[in-house]
Amino acid sequence: MEPMLKSGSAPELTATLMRNAITRRGVRAAAANYLKPMNKSRAKRFDVEVEKGTVAGVPVKFVRHRGSDWAADKRLLINFHGGGFMVDSGSETETIPIAGLTGITVVTVMYRMAPEHPFPAAVDDALAVYRDALSQRDAASIGIYGTSAGAVLTGQLLARIKAEGLPMPAAAGIFSGSADLALISDCEAFLPSIMGSRSAPDTLADYSSGTERTDALLSPLYGDLSGLPPTLLMTSTRDQLLSQTVRFHLALGKAGVDADLMVYEGMLHAFWAYMECPETEDALAAQAAFFSRHLAA
Repeated sequence: MEPMLKSGSAPELTATLMRNAITRRGVRAAAANYLKPMNKSRAKRFDVEVEKGTVAGVPVKFVRHRGSDWAADKRLLINFHGGGFMVDSGSETETIPIAGLTGITVVTVMYRMAPEHPFPAAVDDALAVYRDALSQRDAASIGIYGTSAGAVLTGQLLARIKAEGLPMPAAAGIFSGSADLALISDCEAFLPSIMGSRSAPDTLADYSSGTERTDALLSPLYGDLSGLPPTLLMTSTRDQLLSQTVRFHLALGKAGVDADLMVYEGMLHAFWAYMECPETEDALAAQAAFFSRHLAA
């Protein structure tokens, strides 16, 4: 759900994006072109290589530090990019720094997107990649994370993992997300919308189409959160999803989950994925340190 489009035209573009396949392809291509310079800059800076592939039939990108012994490393991070479940607005910017800082291979899942593929298609793709990871390594060596829509998907995958009775990953990162697609939160009511005039629930209408918004597999806040892994939640004071991230943190704490919350002063929604500034350096370092600490070697 990152603001990859200029705010002045976002409402019209978003509405057209949802109903017009040609425009949808164009907006996705524009988002990819917008990110190319940052992808290239970060790959060079963190000495990381990116390779496209598939896992369990799902398109992915393998993001690896050039100096790491990734073939021998049993650890793995699985990322879910942001973009409102409509575009890819961070599959590389969210992963390159983490792979570079930790030396851990990151598999970023190019999950099916709305409106062509509504819920639970993205969760099905995420689960397929996670199952494949479990077939090759211990759950204690796997971490999952995402930013914005990817953070929403991370929470949904955790709920699905629990429902399927699978081992939980060692750690999860919920970076500027929501676990409640039924509610317009306090910060959304006061801050300009991420996508023009549309609230997060409205923006995700095509994604959640046909599913009750309080379904615990769509909105994990309405389900049993006990047993989830250690979780780092990250947001900022000018983030439209600040309230939702805080609410999820409180709910995880009440469920007995080891959950930490980091809030950055004066920063925008998901700033670490598309801004270069001191706060981004700090946020990325914190994400990397969290996973390095929790994933078993």
